[in-house]
Amino acid sequence: MRVLWVKSGKLLPVDTGGKIRSYNILRFLAKDHEVTLLSYYGGRRDPDYESALVKEIPGSEIIHTAAPDSNALDRGLDYLYRLPWRAPYAVSKFTHPKVQTRVAEWLSSGRFDVAVCDFLSASSNFPEVLPIPCVLFQHNVESSLWQRLASVESNPIRKFAYAIESAKMTRYERTTLGKFHHIIAVSEHDRRQMLEMNPSCETTVVPTGVDTHKFAVAPPSSAEPPRVVFTGSMDWEPNIDAVEYFCSQIWPRILAEFPGAIFQIVGRNPFAKVQRLASASIEVTGTVPSVAEYLEKASVVVVPLRIGGGTRLKIFEAMAMGKAMVSTSIGAEGLAVEGGRDLFLADDAASFADAVILLLRDAALRHRIEQAAVRLAVQYDWSQVVKQFAQVLSNLVLSKSVPSKSVQSNSDQGDSAQSNLASQPVTLQRQNGESPTGVRADSGGPVRP
Repeated sequence: MRVLWVKSGKLLPVDTGGKIRSYNILRFLAKDHEVTLLSYYGGRRDPDYESALVKEIPGSEIIHTAAPDSNALDRGLDYLYRLPWRAPYAVSKFTHPKVQTRVAEWLSSGRFDVAVCDFLSASSNFPEVLPIPCVLFQHNVESSLWQRLASVESNPIRKFAYAIESAKMTRYERTTLGKFHHIIAVSEHDRRQMLEMNPSCETTVVPTGVDTHKFAVAPPSSAEPPRVVFTGSMDWEPNIDAVEYFCSQIWPRILAEFPGAIFQIVGRNPFAKVQRLASASIEVTGTVPSVAEYLEKASVVVVPLRIGGGTRLKIFEAMAMGKAMVSTSIGAEGLAVEGGRDLFLADDAASFADAVILLLRDAALRHRIEQAAVRLAVQYDWSQVVKQFAQVLSNLVLSKSVPSKSVQSNSDQGDSAQSNLASQPVTLQRQNGESPTGVRADSGGPVRP
């Protein structure tokens, strides 16, 4: 197959969940198919990124849009400028005439058999009429993420902004699901949510994977004092909320039982609010060369997420290394895990703390959970997951007829180039066979302005 892959934001370094998923699928897909990655990004020109990407994924084409993204002030002003537009900021921010022109040209050129829109953020760069099969790769149900974000935000100004973006995103996402010929979801939970939003969309689940070579099974940790570890990009709002919640409501209970214990927050770009969590018992690492090195020494890994969507790659990474975990139900949402067998699930502060304490105290129980985690994770190596992804694309290309899909533009002043909103979604037959403020620059989700 000849595949066009369109992604907003930089793909490298591979340091967020969305980037990890995209990079690994691209890497394995390119082994058997002709893949062209169109990567476009804003901010300052980055020649090092451009040369590294072409070396990492040969044949990539890069467009530098120079969209405002240098600092929080630029993003804040850009958000206010786009606030009147109908399209949500998480989409309008990543829409650019140069990208729209290039995508339209390539889709009509006969050069490609199928195109992949990676994340909803890139979707309005696709034309109203799709002349070849086009797939929307949904890492999250974006509207659900924004709804949860608005529900837990305590700052009234941010809460109001998130509520506005949530309403915009719900409308836009519902319409866009009907625009593409097929949707790839990362979990059955997400698939059901999308079908509730737009019953006409054809949707298939391709599960999250893990690099079992990079995240190889580690020996049981004998660290003293015990180490509790959280991993994730610390410029992503759901992760910020998670560590604030853990440090304020859960960690004091654990520390009372294990006074020498250390909690490590491992992840790039920690916002000032996260950095202020650092103390004698809490370490905020910032960007690290290898997350695996921290997971290797972890006694227990925690995922106290209260906001989320898609699936959490951090869970499979820790499982592949044989780590006992405690997660909220939202943190493990969409993964084929069983609480009490593969990990512990806890949705309030007291039970979450109790689960961590139990695992720290009971080495035999911890070892049993670790073994179960490894058995599950090895089934989801990226080399296997990508076969399911490729099959979805192949099935679509081999369809006897693929009608052009279009949506009617519904533009506001200043919005015509930013969104293709439908007044009437296109009806398709649903597929039933599935496989077992500010926005971050890599389109991975909301961050604080």
